[in-house]
Parts: sequence; structure tokens; C-alpha cells
Amino acid sequence: MTSLPKRFPDRAEISTARAETEALEPGQDGENELRLAGRVLARREMGKLTFLDLVDRSGRIQLFCEQSVLEGLDLDLGDIVGASGRPMKTRRGEPSLRVGKLELLAKIRLPLPDVYHGLTDVETRYRKRYLDLLVNEETRRDALLRARMVSSIRRHLDDEGFVEVETPVLQPRYGGAFARPFVTHHNELDQDFYLRIATELYLKRLIVGGLERVYEIGKDFRNEGVSYKHQPEFTMLEWYEAYADYRDAMARVEKLIETVALEVIGGSKVSFRGTEIDLAAPWRRLRLPDALEAEGLWTRDEAELRSRLEARGVDVGHDHTWAQLIDHSLSAFVEPTLVQPTILHDYPIELSPFARATDDDPTLVERFEYFVGGMELGNAFSEINDAVDQAERFSMQQSEREAGDALAEEGDPDFVEALSYGMPPTGGLGLGIDRLAMVLSGRETIRDVVLFPALREREG
Repeated sequence: MTSLPKRFPDRAEISTARAETEALEPGQDGENELRLAGRVLARREMGKLTFLDLVDRSGRIQLFCEQSVLEGLDLDLGDIVGASGRPMKTRRGEPSLRVGKLELLAKIRLPLPDVYHGLTDVETRYRKRYLDLLVNEETRRDALLRARMVSSIRRHLDDEGFVEVETPVLQPRYGGAFARPFVTHHNELDQDFYLRIATELYLKRLIVGGLERVYEIGKDFRNEGVSYKHQPEFTMLEWYEAYADYRDAMARVEKLIETVALEVIGGSKVSFRGTEIDLAAPWRRLRLPDALEAEGLWTRDEAELRSRLEARGVDVGHDHTWAQLIDHSLSAFVEPTLVQPTILHDYPIELSPFARATDDDPTLVERFEYFVGGMELGNAFSEINDAVDQAERFSMQQSEREAGDALAEEGDPDFVEALSYGMPPTGGLGLGIDRLAMVLSGRETIRDVVLFPALREREG
């Protein structure tokens, strides 16, 4: 076999070549010679001329090849080639490259799926994402949209004076959310560790240390069910801001998401689940007790709440505490109605082990979740910054665990000790990166915006 080139230097993106054809008249060639590279995904013969469709991540362009250019080349659909030539516009106005030299850079060994209709089998799309990216332009577009979205988030937070940090993925204790962890074992230390379920407790240690505004975009892991909005491995943004509270976080997240939408999709309006949604600030504010009261589900009597839910046909067999019943009520009857961007705030203290109490009701805390398209995007608090208060909340969570809530916080003495050195008033927020990508791309399942989603292993 002939040795193929190890590199193809000075390559321009296809979008550059297409841009250079904009000013040309039909049938006219440009003056600059360009070198393009990509995958051949279509071939058409017309007499002594061959037309190839060349695709890279920036787009598609037609290669205009005379017979002499292809002599000696064993060229198949799916091969990766390098082409040198001048941009041109055909008489029909098609942006093209008049090829002077064509080089084979990599040879395909297995046939591609139907490149005309694209890869349509959903299972194959998720299991072989590389093929999905190759033949489906929408998949490539979504992947690039997500990358631009994350860059925009970083740029916005950096401009607001936040510092990006990294915290441990392997943790001796897990905390910061209600979730089951993945457990692993460190052989040298002979100690179990947990894949983090949240970055919260380490980021707040950094607030104690004086960094004042910090954020992290990284992977969290939760050993729970898989659904259209859940993956066991997912990406979260968390930020913490000293001398701020949950109302400051409300304003920040509205501004952030509106700014990101404007930068990434060119406007604040998106189509998601068949509804046009406007992400522009300000968003609707709604107290959680008021939302549940409107559904006839706000009561502090556990037995009464259980009875009301059962009367609506809700299976409450797995709900062992009042807090679990309230959470079930929220997810079943309130969350689906929050289609336009809504901030739901003032949660029961039993659901919020890290949030400060409201000024007018000690049974409620300064916490909010925010929703778009009937889906929660994230969660935020005015953070507890008193060590004694935090220790008492951990004790309260232990009571919830003893009452049957296996997901309640176990407590973290080291974190309580950190708070004992003093943490300023702080507002904290978490944002699901995958879910925001769903909204901005209009995709209805998280698997479409995660390049390699977790899937059950095929049998046989």
C-alpha cells in the first residue's frame, strides 16, 4: 500500500472558501489559491468532469475536478482528501473549488451509512456518534452550538469578575445534592471514594479562603435513573459569590442565559417542545407555597398531603416523609406548567440543607429553582454561612434519613469546620449545561446534546 501523507499543512476551512465565492459572478474564478481538506460525501459525473462534495466541520463545498486531477486515485465515498485550487462559482451559482491537485489523506475501510438521507436509526446515532457527526449536519451543528455556549458562559463570568477553579472529582465524602453516588476504591490508600455529585462544598471552602467569586464547569455523577433529562454523568456550572444573596443570583442567571442566547443563536427566542419561549430578562417570579396552594397541595400535614395526592391517583408508596411528598407534588403538578422562564422561590427548610431561612418565615429558605419549557435548569441559594446553623441542618437531614429518605445529606464535619473560620454572606447557583443546550438547540432529549450518552450494553 502506498504511504499516505502524515500532514496537510496550510489548510483553510471550507467556510473560508465559500465566503470568497460570495463576490464572484457565475462562471468566474477567484484569484487566491486555497488548500482544503475533509471527507468526500458525494460524487457526480458529467462527461469529463467529476463533482465531489467535500465536508469539514465548517460546512460543505463542491470540488470541480477535471479528469486529469483524478487519474491514479482510487477514490471512494468517505475517503478523506486534500484539495488545492481556486474558489469559483459555477454557471449555476454553486460555490466550488476548481481543483488543481487532489491528494488522498485517509482511506475508508467500512462503508458509510446512507449519506443522502443521513443516519436515522436513533440507537446507532447514540452508540456510534462518530457516524452521526459524519453524515448528519444537524448533529455537527448541535455539537458546535454547545461548544459556543460553554465558551460564552465562561466569557460572561470571567467578565463579571469570577475566577474559574477546579475541585476534586474523587471525594472522601459526597454532598451538595440529594443523590446516590458512584463508589470506587483507592488501592494505595485503602479507602473508598465517591465520584462527586456536586461541586458545592468545595467551592464554598474557596469562598471561606477569600476567593470571593468562583465558578466551575465540570462533570458530576449521580447513580440514578436515566430519562429525557437525566444522565448518570452530566455537566454542571456552579458559581458562588460573596456578599450576595439569592436575589442577586436570580438577576445574574437571567442576564447570563439571555446573553448566551444572544451570542449563540442570535436572539432570545427559542422553539422548544413546540412552544416559542423568550429567554429575555426579567423572568416570572413565583413562590413555591403559592404555586402548590394553587394546586390545592400546600399543607404542613403529612397525612393530609398524602391523602390529597392519592386522591389524584399519585403513587406515593416511595414517599416516606413530608419533604418527599412536597417534592413529588412539585414535580408532578407544578414543574410541567412552568413553560415560559420562571423562577420558583422560597422552599421548605426540609428540602434545603444549605440555604438560609427567609426573614419572615423560618420554615422557608431563600432558595430558588428556575424552569424553562417545563424543565428545571438549575438551583440556587442564599448560602448558610454559620457553622452552628449548618451543623443543625445536617442533624435535620440525618433525621430525614432515619425516617426513610435515603438521599438526604449525610453531613460533612470538615465542611462545618471550614465554616467555623467564617464565610461571608454568599449566593450560590447551579446550572445544568446539558439542559441549557437542549433549550438552545431545541432538542427534546439530553442524549441529543451529550456526545456519548450512557447506554445499556447490548446483549449478545
